[in-house]
Amino acid sequence: MLRMFNTVNGQIERIDRPVDGAWLHLTEPTDVELASVSQETRIDLADLRAPLDDEERSRVDAEDDYTMIIVDIPTVEERNGRDWYETIPLSIIVTENLIITVCMQDTPVLHPFMEGTIRGFNTFMKSRFILQILYRNATMYLRYLRIIDRESDRLELKLRHSMQNREILMLLELSKTLVYFTTSLKSNEIVMEKLTTLSRIKQYPEDEDLLEDVITENKQAIEMANIYSGVLANMTDAFASIVSNNLNNVLRIFTIISITLSIPTLIFSMYGMNFQSGGMLGMPLTGNRWGFIIVIAVSMILSAVVTWFLTRSRLFR
Repeated sequence: MLRMFNTVNGQIERIDRPVDGAWLHLTEPTDVELASVSQETRIDLADLRAPLDDEERSRVDAEDDYTMIIVDIPTVEERNGRDWYETIPLSIIVTENLIITVCMQDTPVLHPFMEGTIRGFNTFMKSRFILQILYRNATMYLRYLRIIDRESDRLELKLRHSMQNREILMLLELSKTLVYFTTSLKSNEIVMEKLTTLSRIKQYPEDEDLLEDVITENKQAIEMANIYSGVLANMTDAFASIVSNNLNNVLRIFTIISITLSIPTLIFSMYGMNFQSGGMLGMPLTGNRWGFIIVIAVSMILSAVVTWFLTRSRLFR
């Protein structure tokens, strides 16, 4: 999808044809749209296709007529009714008259710009626009990192009484996401360092505070991702042991129950054998009027004693 915007009297407006100072945004573009933009702006078609590869690395390329900036942005993918986080590339191409963004998905990073809710945003102020996108991107990372932290806390409560691997697998998935986030944020940091020294992208004095905010937010996101990654790694190891211990506790209970039940089973099976009543081969109490009740009482007493012993034995603690 190709959408074009331009700032008129401080307000963002949708336009049908590109004009000087306009912003062209390509989302999931077709081959026809890519070819049309390439012909109109004289941008290499391969550069327009670059961010459509989810393995594309963050970088800054300075060509003769334009500068291409590729950064990694966070995105959410729904799988099996749950949100999973990953990163995808976003390309920002700056020409003499236009600024063009290309992404394989419709990203919330750019939605506020299209809606005109970003303060001080103008499509023709290209250097500020780039910094505003990078700042918005860093804040999105921080937002998703906080969501991941809350999700890990929720899984922690479940894992305390869990005997399944599902929660541990979910923790591993979150750990993998944090690795992707950390790698992408560090790559974006390198891009920002190159932008500060790139003479082709003009730096205005009024944008210095915004540049500092971008760098600060990105570094904060890197620190948070590293902290959460370390915490999740330790949690995964710890709760793997907890799940195993919970299973051992269940097996301990079933072992005590099976040993306890084996005592009356043994006694009743002996009385169920074909012994003669009385004499040398007779079973005790077979001729007694209260024999059956006495045998039951003895078996219950023995079972209670064995249960008491096993529950206090070191072998079953």
